[in-house]
Formats: sequence, C-alpha cells, structure tokens
Amino acid sequence: MIREGGCLCGAVRFRCEGEPINVRICHCRNCQKAMGSPFFARALFPQQALSVEGETARYASSATIDRVFCKICGTRLFSWRTNGTGAGVALAAFDDRNAFVPTEHIWVAEKMDWVTSTTGCRSIRKRFRNDRVCNQTDPVGCGLVVRDGASAPPLHVGLTEPKQDIH
Repeated sequence: MIREGGCLCGAVRFRCEGEPINVRICHCRNCQKAMGSPFFARALFPQQALSVEGETARYASSATIDRVFCKICGTRLFSWRTNGTGAGVALAAFDDRNAFVPTEHIWVAEKMDWVTSTTGCRSIRKRFRNDRVCNQTDPVGCGLVVRDGASAPPLHVGLTEPKQDIH
C-alpha cells in the first residue's frame, strides 16, 4: 500500500510504501517539546520505505533522533532515527489523516496530567534499555494512568530497546 502526505504549505511531500512497523502515541518530554503538543502520534516506517520531496531541515533532539520539518512553514513531519532504521511519520501529516490508528501509548509516565483517552490501546509507562515495560489499564480502557492513580495491576514484560529509539 502507498500513502502520501505533506506539510501545511505544500512545499514538502512524502510517500510511504508498505505497512508501518508500529503506530504509537508518544508522551515523552522530548516529543512534547519537539511537537509543541501534548504528544506525538506517529507511524514508524523503515527509512527506505519513505521518499521525501522538498526542502526540509533537521534538529538533533537526541543522539539517536533527528526531528525533520518543512523549512518554509515549519510543519513537524518526521522523527528520523540517526542509525538509518526508521522514521516516525506524523499521523496528521498524511493526506488521509485517519489512515492509521495507534495501537499503543508510550511514555505515559510523562504524559500531561489533563490528557485522557478512550482509544482502547495498550499503554507503556516507560521504556529503558534492559528495563521493564509496565502495561496498565485505567477505568477508561486506554491504559493511560488516571490522575487519582486508579488502575489495574501492571503486567511486566522484558524490553531491550532504549528510549530514544522508540519515537
């Protein structure tokens, strides 16, 4: 399948071939700052499946992630892994903004207090190399931890990827 999208002014266009590796909403502080938003909703594609036309600029938000945006209008389009493996494409930048539905919320330990959700997806509190993933289910059903702390007991599974590589 081929999906296309672009920036607000139309100077940058992109094309993704195939299906994404995963579709996530990241609540980490780096994504909040980079997107100027409470979270970053993105579909992760192998970089070789993505073609980009138009002038973009980059900002290294960490040692492993570059944020890529339109040089003209500033639309934040991608989180680009510097190791060449993947690129997170902003869901709202696709021409069909409903093309992908997130299956996970990640870094919910850093989410803004007022953010709630009813999407019904799995939630991962935090991710670190050689750490554990905590999946929690709140009364709404999404997995985001609610303000009063009411949640089901966590389910822990092993994880080996570092925080910077999940955007």
